[in-house]
Amino acid sequence: MKRPGNLFLIGPMGAGKTTIGKQLSVALGMTFEDSDKEIQRRTGVDIPTIFEFEGEEGFRKRERSVVDELTQHNEIVLATGGGVIVDADNRRNLSARGVVVYLHCTPEQQYQRTIRDKGRPLLDTDDPMARLVELMTVREPLYRSTADYVVVTEKRSTGAVVKEIQSLLD
Repeated sequence: MKRPGNLFLIGPMGAGKTTIGKQLSVALGMTFEDSDKEIQRRTGVDIPTIFEFEGEEGFRKRERSVVDELTQHNEIVLATGGGVIVDADNRRNLSARGVVVYLHCTPEQQYQRTIRDKGRPLLDTDDPMARLVELMTVREPLYRSTADYVVVTEKRSTGAVVKEIQSLLD
């Protein structure tokens, strides 16, 4: 059952899900949750370490469990990991249990925002820009089909994006 009091932010790495989610939760008087941070809290290690020891498959299994649990809460703003939508159960739970907002930005903007961040195991490659393009090609249709709303974050302030989301929800 869809819970209109829940707001779930999806989108690629670097789109601003955590930053926007924190400000949005304050503006809406809701609790902020971050699925990646919750996974790290529960395991006691960072995401790259999980990828190193369990691979992406192990991480996605943990992510599925955390997303299932968090989406059952009430009155939350949830920032998800960029790959959350590759899992059909996650897409179903997000769509059914709250309003889903896709924060969109181009791979070029993602690159600018993430290039110095060593906590991005999927970008640990010789050509991170090519990897971002590849990920977007696969994930873009899933983001769009899961989202109730699409909001562009590229070259916009956090405040402007928060205000746009608030107006969409009114």
